[in-house]
Amino acid sequence: MGKNRLEAFSDGVIAIIITIMVLELKVPHEADFKALIPLWPILMSYVLSFIYVGIYWNNHHHMLHAVEEVSGSILWANLHLLFWLSLIPFVTAWTGENHFETAPTVAYGIVLFMCAMAYSLLVRRLIQHHDKNAKLAEAIGDDRKGKISLVLYLVGIAVSWFAAWLGFLVYVGVAIMWLIPDRRIEKKVSEEGRQKT
Repeated sequence: MGKNRLEAFSDGVIAIIITIMVLELKVPHEADFKALIPLWPILMSYVLSFIYVGIYWNNHHHMLHAVEEVSGSILWANLHLLFWLSLIPFVTAWTGENHFETAPTVAYGIVLFMCAMAYSLLVRRLIQHHDKNAKLAEAIGDDRKGKISLVLYLVGIAVSWFAAWLGFLVYVGVAIMWLIPDRRIEKKVSEEGRQKT
């Protein structure tokens, strides 16, 4: 089956996730910059979460660009990813409101880890689905960057039990690692396009 509905639905859900996050931001009643100082944890958690959702949207878009067909099991794998992404606004608000205390920061890391696992499962399912999705398989390769991310999330979760700020720094590090879109897929799709012309 075609991929258009999967793309459209995913884009809609991700847009709603970002909307929910921004609606959680409360405007201070005072009209000076000092009023923003107590809000720094909320703003920090929002910025990081916005970056993460943006990274997933960007890489999801590139990944589906390299895919020609999907199946029912792929639709479920995609829903699995969207479920974990939909929890980001909750852990973002909890982390920010509680100034990066241990439990919220651990929960934040668990949700990030599960998002990464769900994304990895979706990639694997897309690769296994059909020969027409072979260029995705070639582009992904052994997915070293994805595997490193999973390990780093586990490290972040573990250190958050002892120093929540350190766990948060690990999550920031993983986001920085993924800020540049997945060039493997972009490069492969560009090569295929040049060969066809």
